[in-house]
Parts: sequence; structure tokens; C-alpha cells
Amino acid sequence: MTTLKQKWGIGADIMLISGPCSAESREQLLQTASALKSTGKVHALRAGIWKPRTRPDSFEGIGKAALPWLVEAGGITELPVITEVALASHVEACLKAGISGMWIGARTAANPFSVQEIADALRGVDIPVLVKNPINADLALWIGAIERVKKAGIHHVAAIHRGFSVHGARLFRNMPMWEIAIALRAHFPGIEVICDPSHIAGKRELVGNVAQYALDLNYDGLMIESHCNPDAALSDKEQQLLPADLEKLIDSLTSRSTGTGPEDYANALRNLRASIDRIDFQILQLLAERMGKIEELGLHKKENNIAILQMERWQEILNTRTEWGREMGVNPDFLQKILEQIHSESIRRQNAVLSSKENPSEA
Repeated sequence: MTTLKQKWGIGADIMLISGPCSAESREQLLQTASALKSTGKVHALRAGIWKPRTRPDSFEGIGKAALPWLVEAGGITELPVITEVALASHVEACLKAGISGMWIGARTAANPFSVQEIADALRGVDIPVLVKNPINADLALWIGAIERVKKAGIHHVAAIHRGFSVHGARLFRNMPMWEIAIALRAHFPGIEVICDPSHIAGKRELVGNVAQYALDLNYDGLMIESHCNPDAALSDKEQQLLPADLEKLIDSLTSRSTGTGPEDYANALRNLRASIDRIDFQILQLLAERMGKIEELGLHKKENNIAILQMERWQEILNTRTEWGREMGVNPDFLQKILEQIHSESIRRQNAVLSSKENPSEA
């Protein structure tokens, strides 16, 4: 099976897809596309024409009337062009117009009915389809959306990591939750994963940091929004870059090697990984020992008719372990997540002891 890079004849290590958030006018789209082509960095053009906005009075795209602009932009720049689809009618219009590829957006990816409708409309054609992660942090939904497209017979399916929506104030517009994208790559070995730093960052000054992080994790490509006049953009103006600024950003990024490097490096890597393996084994041994003590604790609680959850003790564990970790240079947020998982498993095990009709020490 060929990759998306092979399909579009992209020889670069990092595939760059760029273009405006929305195709607002023929002039705006062609001006942006020409400027992006002149940078020599862009391998495919993107622009939304159907825009699922949160509020009904927001700019929701030009619609089907903008398809000829996309085709013209692709012809002028000699680059593939892609746009977002959310309905079967969108797919049919794109196929009829001769669009190079499509992507399924985050809101649509969260709805299996919508994804299946799109997959059914794609059946029998061979066109690249990129699937963004669902707006909520649900790996199974993302996997399911990709599987539905694959089962429709699409041979070139890639994933776009654009981050996840969470409530409350935060640095990024959408939280990256890199671990979910890593888990997706483990589930689909060989799938091309493209990072969308624009939607993760939400601010143009943060796009470069997110893009570099993605390259450090060996992503296959980047999708970065660019506009000929970002401050006048009708949607997502805060995160779009001028084509010239995009060129500077790409030049500032460092692409990491996936090889083993020189022999000295390879030896050092093997030794470090062996040390990490030993430490991981010790951690697992200690976790198993801790869970054994937890079951003993559960037995004592059962014998004395004591409730499993003791909030004062749990708060004490959180406070003391977080302080210990801080003194050791361990990130408090990271440590809290680990402690919460250990606590959850501890409660599960104690509950199993209390629910058992036999003495665990005699079983």
C-alpha cells in the first residue's frame, strides 16, 4: 500500500499542508496559494469551504461555490488541494469537482453516524482521506472513524492530530494530549499522522513550539493555517500565519532522525535502554508489593467493618507524595495522574476483598 506522500509525490521527510482556514474569496485563496507555492515549502493546499462553527452567526464558509477556486488554486500551484467534508453531499460535490483529497473534521469524527455516511459516499473511489481526532478525548472514536473509512475501500487514510477540547482556561486552544496520538499510531502501525499545530495552539506565536514538539515525536507531517492577510480573516485569525512567516517557521524547525546514528550513540542508547528496562522492572515489582499490602489493608478493613475510602488518608498521600516528587524533580501534574491511577486500582482491589466471601489469605 502506498503512503500519502507517495500518492502525491512528496519526497520531503516532513509533509507540509497549508492554506487558509476558510476560502473567503477567489482572490484571497489564489493570493494565499501563490504565496505559499513561492516559499517552496508547501506540498499540499488546504482550505475549508463548509465550516461547522460553534455559534450560528459565525462565518460558516462559502460552500460549494468555492470548489472551483480550490481547483483553480491547485492548477496554478501544481499542488494537491484538500477540503473538509461533513456530509455525503459534500463528498459528492468534491468528487465531481476533482478535489485531490478530503479531511473529516473533529466535530464530524465524533459522530459515527456522520462518519459512516461519508464512508458510504466514498465507497468505490480511491481518494486520500485524512481523519482528524474527535473533539473529545476518545481514542476509540478516532480509531472507529478511521476504520469506517478504511472499510469503505479507501487506500490512503491518514490521521490529523489537532488536539482535544477541554473546559477552563489553558495555554493552548486545544490540549494536545500527545499520548492519545501515540496510542493511535500503536494501534495502526504505519499510518501517517499529521499534526495540526494551528488548532492545538490557537495563537500564531505558539504554533512553532507545537510543530517542533510534533517533529520531536516523529510525526509524518504538519498542517498549518496560512492567510494572505490573517488579521482580516473571517475565521480563526489568531492562529493563521502569513506565508512568509510560515516559511521562516519551517526553516527554524529541526527534523529528527529515526535511525540509530553513529556506533557510539547506538551503544550509549542500548545501555540507557537496558538501564530503563531494569528500572521499569523494579517499579513493577514495587507496584506489585504495594498492591499486596493494599489487599492486606482491605482484609483489615473488612474484619473491622471500615469503609474503603478514607479521604483524609488520600489527601495525605497526595500532599506528601507530591512534595516528595517535587524535591526529586518530578512534575507534580504528572505525579498526580500516576497517584490517581494507583489509588483507583487500590480501591478496586480493596472492594474485591470486601466483596469476597472468603478470607484472601486462605484462598
